[in-house]
Amino acid sequence: VHGGTFENLMATTQSPSFLVLSDLRSAIELIEKGVSNKDVRFVSRALRSITTIRKKLTPEIVQKSVSDTFALDHPFRQSLLDIFAQGDVAMDDASQPITDVILPARSANVPEVEVYVNLIVLVHLIDTQQFAIAEGCGTALIKRLQSFNRRMMDPLAAKAWFYYARVFELTNRLSEVRAFLLTSHRTACIHHNTVGQAMLINLLLRNYLHYNQYDLADKLVSKSHMPESSSNYQLARYNYYLGKIRSVQLDYTESHSCLMQAIRKAPQLGASAFRAEVYKLLSIVQLLMGEIPDRDIFFQKGLTVALQPYLQITRAVRLGDMNMFNSEMQKHRNTFEKDRTYNLIVRLRQNVIKTALRNISLAYSSISLQDVASKLSLGDVLDTEYIVAKAIADGVIDARINHEEGVLQSREVNEIYSTQEPQVAFHKRIQFCLKVHNEAVKAMQYPQQSRDKDVETAEERRARLSAEEEFARQVAEEDEF
Repeated sequence: VHGGTFENLMATTQSPSFLVLSDLRSAIELIEKGVSNKDVRFVSRALRSITTIRKKLTPEIVQKSVSDTFALDHPFRQSLLDIFAQGDVAMDDASQPITDVILPARSANVPEVEVYVNLIVLVHLIDTQQFAIAEGCGTALIKRLQSFNRRMMDPLAAKAWFYYARVFELTNRLSEVRAFLLTSHRTACIHHNTVGQAMLINLLLRNYLHYNQYDLADKLVSKSHMPESSSNYQLARYNYYLGKIRSVQLDYTESHSCLMQAIRKAPQLGASAFRAEVYKLLSIVQLLMGEIPDRDIFFQKGLTVALQPYLQITRAVRLGDMNMFNSEMQKHRNTFEKDRTYNLIVRLRQNVIKTALRNISLAYSSISLQDVASKLSLGDVLDTEYIVAKAIADGVIDARINHEEGVLQSREVNEIYSTQEPQVAFHKRIQFCLKVHNEAVKAMQYPQQSRDKDVETAEERRARLSAEEEFARQVAEEDEF
């Protein structure tokens, strides 16, 4: 090999275009392996590679992947190549040429490979904001998927539904795709497509919550069933949506449980935007439950800036400072409205008052209602008396009101270990640990082939039993001798 030829070969194999096409080829090989072995896990692994590949895609790479994958007489080949022949899709002049990149040609005899390459094209169109073309490409892909009923196609169909709905979301037309999602969910239930059911339930919940239709979302949850075999990604999204619904319905205990499950099932490395959204809602729900969130959650790597407004609200609630709470709420109002948590934060006003009353009852054995009103920034003493009376009735503080003198008198604080609170706390922790253990047992999977190999047939069992009997007879004879 001449020096110049070797250098050119090394430059070609190290070029970004060659590496991306190699990743695409590896993903296609995984799909083909999954189809041949009837193992859907290989298809799922290939789909997870889209997240990495999409960041490096160029029009030239996508065009070459289409030309190398589809046969010359395939009906989709020319239509997909025409997309990149149009002037709407800009070609990157700075991208490296890939004419020297030689990869083994692939034919789309396997429908799953055909759908995967279609997904690559759709994702690239979404990333380049070619939404009109992406909608047409997605519609053609959905029609193509409707002609199949193959189990290996289920993860690919779920991904296609997600990106198809994503196009409508980015163009602010989510309501137009709702009827299609409902029809697809009904079809997925009929075909026992558990992967598709999980994806479509989350897409429908996202659709309803986008328009604040919490009643419809709650009806969907009550009428549908989230498959237990769903991936952690889908279960994390489902628990987040369910926690959001329950928080609006004032069921804070159930909401807290769902959000904790969403945090546990979410990826611990990456997905910082999703984890930030969950922690925002979780911190508010904990405050509404009368608990103070752990300070460490606000200082996690990559989440500090996003959770800073919620840290200030937490400090105000913990101190029971109404002035600080009102100031922070107005200061970050735009952020809370963007996160759609402003209505929940407004509810925290009562919690701030309760916390302030609790601090006052612990600090003063006797205090006038006029002083309580000034500390709570309440102008009317009668309103303050009503609020204090309700707090006493709800068990927030252990005190009594002397109406004649207008004084709040606190009672002696009992030892907490003489109550049932420690028992209740341990019971909650034990329930959580048992739930985690049961889910871990259900999530255990074994390769299909190895499981089949371990199961012996009737003939093998008879041969094994006869061999054992013969061995036992020989041992008995040796003992007699």
